[in-house]
This record gives sequence, structure tokens and C-alpha cells, in this order.
Amino acid sequence: MIKKIFLFFFFLSFFNYTLADENIMILKLKDGEVMIELFDDVAPKHVERFKKLALEKKYNGVVFHRVIDGFMAQTGDVKFGNSNLESFDLRQAGTGGSEYPDLKAEFSDLPHDRGTLSMARSNNPDSANSQFFICFKPASHLDRQYTVFGKVIKGMEFIDLIKKGQGSNGAVTAPDKIISITSK
Repeated sequence: MIKKIFLFFFFLSFFNYTLADENIMILKLKDGEVMIELFDDVAPKHVERFKKLALEKKYNGVVFHRVIDGFMAQTGDVKFGNSNLESFDLRQAGTGGSEYPDLKAEFSDLPHDRGTLSMARSNNPDSANSQFFICFKPASHLDRQYTVFGKVIKGMEFIDLIKKGQGSNGAVTAPDKIISITSK
């Protein structure tokens, strides 16, 4: 009987660990690897889309087209921002998305703290698609206005090294890019 109880708890802990690992992604940048935890309990559709595009390697080679020092680094334009594709156009980076339909907002009470991953969108709250940003510092003015779907849990120092843009819109010339995003 004790063996059965032990095996049950062992299996349960293994199962929980496996589920937790499914929501850990590795963002590889030129300066190092960043570990990201995804919040599928808070924003399941956004997490599903992020994982799908990562699995399809759509984010590989995508540039950080908008980076505002002290605010955030934006990337994820898989249509115009992918430096590995013929469609790459830095002037249009930030205007494209994936071939999949836009997502309905999944706003929550999670704050936009340092290291937060949040989906970029147009003025329409239900227009998030593939672009996302990572906050350098807390940005409470974005809370409950953008879908938070993850957080950097290791390697934020590499996010801090992403090349910053110029001017108020943070446009970047010769931008850094995502090397890859993979599951742990």
C-alpha cells in the first residue's frame, strides 16, 4: 500500500513538472539565452499562438524593430520583420503578422512589470496576432489594456542588451534579432 501511495505521488510530481516545462520557452539572442515562463492559465489563446509560431520557427530571424530605452523591446512581425525571408522590409516591420486570424483580448490583472511579455496590437483590442514586447521597466499605464502572457524568469540581462532605437517611436536601424525560440 505504501508503495502505491509513493508511486502515485511520484507520478503526480512528474506530471506537474512536465506540465510546467511545457510553458517554459528559451529565447536565444546574440548575447545569451532568455528563459520565459508562459501563462496559459491567464491567456491561453495568446500562449497557444506564441507556441505555435515558435514551433513553426516563424520567430527565428525576426528583428526587434521598436526598442525604447527604459520602456520595452518589440518584435514578432513574422511577415515583414523576419530577416531570413525575402519579404523582410525594415520600413514595414511592425505592420505585419502571421497568416492566422487576430486574437481576442485576454486582459487580466497581471501588471506590466520588468520582464513582462505582452502582445502588441493596434487600437483594436482584438487585433493581437504575432507581435509582442518585453518590458524593461514597469509600465502600469499598459495594465488591463494589453494581454500579458508571460514573463522572463532568467536572462533579463540579455534583454537589456538589445540594441535601442532612436526617437520617440524607438525605430531601430540594423536591429538585433531573435535567433530562435524553442520549448525547454
